This record gives sequence, C-alpha cells and structure tokens, in this order.
Amino acid sequence: MFVFFLYTKDIAEDEEKHVLVSEKKELESEQNEDNSVWEASKSHGLHPCVKPTAKYKAALGWNRYLTVKSNGGLNQMRTGIADMVAVAHVMNATLVIPQLDKRSFWQDSSTFSDIFDENHFIKTLQGDLRIIKELPKEIGSLPRARKHFTSWSGVGYYEEMTQLWKEHQVIHVAKSDSRLANNELPLDIQRLRCRALYNALRFSPPIERLGKKLVEQLRTRAKRYVALHLRYEKDMLSFTGCTYGLSDAEAEELRVMSANRSSDLGIGAIKVINSTKQRIGGFCPLTPKEVGLFLQALGYPPSTLIYIAAGEIYGGSAHLSELTSCFPNAVFKEMLATPEDLRGFANHASQNAALDYLISVESDVFIPSHSGNMARAVEGHRRFLGHRKTVTPDRKGLVEIFDKLEAGQLDGQSFSHLVRHLHKNRQGAPRKRAGAPLGVKGRARSRLEESFYQNPYPECICSSTTRTRVGK
Repeated sequence: MFVFFLYTKDIAEDEEKHVLVSEKKELESEQNEDNSVWEASKSHGLHPCVKPTAKYKAALGWNRYLTVKSNGGLNQMRTGIADMVAVAHVMNATLVIPQLDKRSFWQDSSTFSDIFDENHFIKTLQGDLRIIKELPKEIGSLPRARKHFTSWSGVGYYEEMTQLWKEHQVIHVAKSDSRLANNELPLDIQRLRCRALYNALRFSPPIERLGKKLVEQLRTRAKRYVALHLRYEKDMLSFTGCTYGLSDAEAEELRVMSANRSSDLGIGAIKVINSTKQRIGGFCPLTPKEVGLFLQALGYPPSTLIYIAAGEIYGGSAHLSELTSCFPNAVFKEMLATPEDLRGFANHASQNAALDYLISVESDVFIPSHSGNMARAVEGHRRFLGHRKTVTPDRKGLVEIFDKLEAGQLDGQSFSHLVRHLHKNRQGAPRKRAGAPLGVKGRARSRLEESFYQNPYPECICSSTTRTRVGK
C-alpha cells in the first residue's frame, strides 16, 4: 500500500506539472502574440460631436407631410432614412415613419418597428422635426406629389422643392437612398444625419437583446474577436460576375441566375461580365481562401476567433473550408444562438443583418471582404465611436500579390511583408473624408466621393479645439 501511495502521488505530481507547463505555454503564446494586429490607431483626442450649433432651429412643418418608401437592404435603408430626416428638416416638413422595401431581392416583410425602436426614433429627434407614425385620416385621402428626388443633391435643390407645398400637403418620396450629397452641406444638416443614424435609429428591443447576448457569447470564447463580413453569397457573386475559384458548373449557375435577374428587371440585351477583368480591377469580393491568406499575412494566429457576418456561403462547406482549414475557430450566429433565439428572425433578412451589424460594430477588428453598403456603414460607425480598428482590403493590389504567391514567385515571409505594407494605412486611422478622384467632373464627382456614412469626419467627429469653437 505504501508503494502504491508513492506511485499515485508521483502520477498526480506529474499531471500537475503537465498542466502547469501547458498553462505556461498558453500564457507565453498569448504574450508572444503580435498585439499590433489588434491595436486600433490612435484617435488623437477626436470624439463624436453631433449637437447642433447655436444657429440651428427645429423644423415646424405641422401642415406639410413627407412620406417615404425606403428601398434596398438594411443599411441602404438605414442611411436613406437618415437622409430623409435631413430632407424633411430642410423642407420644413413632418416626416411620416418610412415604409420599408418588401419587394427587394431579400423579400423581407419586416416593418419599421420590427427592425427599429420606433418610439425611440421619434423621441430622439423631437428637437429636430416632427415625426408621426402615420398620416392623419383627414390627410391620408388627399392627392400626393410623387417625387424621385435627384441623387446626391444639395440643400439648394431641396429648398427649390419646397415650391411643391403650394399645391400639395403631402409629398411621397419613392426612393430614399443617396438623396443627399456627401459634401458641401451645412454643418447642422450633416450633424442631423449623424444624430439620425447613430442615435435615433436604434434597433428594436428583440434585436438589441439578442445582439448583446451574442457579443457576450463571443467574449466568453475569447478575449478578442474579428468580425469578418464575408460577401461570398450567391447573389453577390452573380451580381458582380465573379467566378474566380469556382467550378465550371458553379460559374454557369451564376450566369443563369444573372440572366434571369436581367429578365425579371426587363433589361434587354444581357451584358456579359468578364470575370477576369472584374478581379484584376479589384471589383470582386475576396474568396474564402484569399481571406485566409490575407489574415495569415496580417499576422493573426490560427486560434483567432472569427465571427462570420454573412448569409449562406456559396458552395457551402466546400468553399468555406478553404478559410476554416487555416482558422478553425470561425463561427456564425447560428453557432452562438439557440434555435429558440433565432426563431423570430427566420425569413427576415434585414433583422438577421441587424444582428451581424451589431456584432461587427462591437468587434475588436472588422474586416469586410467587399465594399458594400454594410461594410461602409460599419466602418463609418466604428470611426464615429473612436476609430475602432477596421482593415479594408485593397482588393486590386491583393490580386497581383495572390497571383505571384500562387505562381511560386513569393515565399511566405515576402508575401506577408507585401500585404502588411499595402495595408499600413488602411486600418481605420483618423482621416478626413476623401473627395472624388482627380479629373472627374459633373455629377459623377458626387457619385465617386467617399460616402459621408463611411467616414463622417470632420463634421461629426471633432477635436477639443473644434468642440470649443462650435460652442458645444
């Protein structure tokens, strides 16, 4: 028995030593991890500033009503609604809670109150303009002026549109997206857009609760996580005509889908998209394999927790495994939430997108594989909240590097060096909003300027000296 006691004691001590060594290695691994991949750029004392100036006055507009049909997906609608708040203020009108697009590609039947906190929206903006849930009965039957307001218009345009009030009490806006210019608008109008988007358009309580729960779930799994907006869904690939890395059968399926969409929209001759040119031009979303290579090159370890903000990945696990083989700790919301949690979100693409949005805004690092509406909106929100780290891939520059790696012209170290150098200044550091490319003239300038909602600096992000100057 004495010998047995000594034997078991030795085993216990050996196991304890093994655990301590294991924990030590884990701690050393964490300490040796390249923390620069997580660190956000210095904010240089910048902070959100959305309060109006002393000259600002609320819109009255008690007998003028603006009704709106918000078009597109979630973030196209969100930014469009923020534009419409500003337009209603300029036109001195009462804004009726917008109707959401139920006929888009996503076929989402959600109402405004399903996605947003309606009462909070009205209350938050009560010092700016009057917002009501529906037209008064005595007004609802009156004829309306139906308008497609010109895209990227300035305040002067909407001041001219006030002439419509001479003959109509109700103006119906058929589309809400991109109705305001990005630049050269009064400071108070720009700040009103920020108050509308970042303060007033809070998601509905069920979305907010589940979003917070999922973020907490991620935080229990790891100290930090990357939110990856992986735009590798069927509709995105079909729309962009990008077939790189796909089989012939998959490429044909996307071609047919694109042709059917053109037919449904009543478009005549179908434009053939050259996938190779699209990719070389940087217009294609990164493939899962390319994302994996990109993350490795930036210095993220294989153990990195990655939240994939996306719909169904085209090709399923066959293509997704090209990423997860390098980063196995990748999760979707369906892996964090219970079926009961998600039951109310079934067949509601915009509500699911809202969850992805919340989790992406709260992440330690946000990386979009393509520059769509959500990528731009999340980047802008993260800038507004303190320039949280956002790495925006230079897809055009990456194509050349990827192809050299595949051709065996680069080793792993050289590849990583080139990728890091290319993205040194693409990590969400403070900078003023970019204008249109040099040489672009006319209305195309407005279309090619950096989106106000992608970078609301300088109007809605101030330094201490700016804060004093504007009398906040």
